[in-house]
Amino acid sequence: MKILVIIPTYNEVQSIPAVIAGVLSLPFDLHLLVVDDNSPDGTSALVKEINSERVHVLDREVKSGLGAAYRAGFQWGLTEPTYTHFVTMDGDGSHRWEDLGRLIERANKVDVVMGTRWMPGGAIENWPKYRELISRIGTSYARWALKMPLNDLTGGFRVYSVHLLRGIKIEAITSDGYCFQIEMIRAVHAAGGTFAQVPITFVERAEGKSKMSRKIVAEALIKVTRWALETRLRNNADKVHYVK
Repeated sequence: MKILVIIPTYNEVQSIPAVIAGVLSLPFDLHLLVVDDNSPDGTSALVKEINSERVHVLDREVKSGLGAAYRAGFQWGLTEPTYTHFVTMDGDGSHRWEDLGRLIERANKVDVVMGTRWMPGGAIENWPKYRELISRIGTSYARWALKMPLNDLTGGFRVYSVHLLRGIKIEAITSDGYCFQIEMIRAVHAAGGTFAQVPITFVERAEGKSKMSRKIVAEALIKVTRWALETRLRNNADKVHYVK
């Protein structure tokens, strides 16, 4: 296994050094790609100072959202034929590198391993109740609307098989905010992918500001509702849209 850990960043200069050091300390063949949306705090420059052939930076000209950053990261990684898996991971320390090893250990058996908060063994630390409520309701609604019995559709800590991703139209996944996580699972499901869920502890960021906004919540609600209608009216819609 040769794994590319894709980390989107915007103003994560306080958190990203510890995240990178933690990931590189794990006993796997891991490379990192930091996809930076022109952070004014110097995140990109700081990462470039790290003296490691396993750390790469993809600079983007404008801040255009989580989904756009991950699409760019996937497309960058797909040009390298030796990667077998991609990891998606936050750069603010919310996703613990201590949990990453357990996700990777399951990755040879399925197409996607999902780090999951809402299952036995999963946990949230330092989140206000309203954030937990939004996340639980969002996942429950997406599960019901899209008929996908997975416990954490909005979570972003995952390991994807590159073999599977090469069969998906990455450019067709157009969500910009955290809805990108739901749409990725929708695309994987359409491609016949298999899933594993691994409990993780999600830790609220200690530094910087959350990127969550009303616009991001609204995008998810509107898109999930539309996808639910499309799925019920046209059973093959997802496969036609996402699968090469």
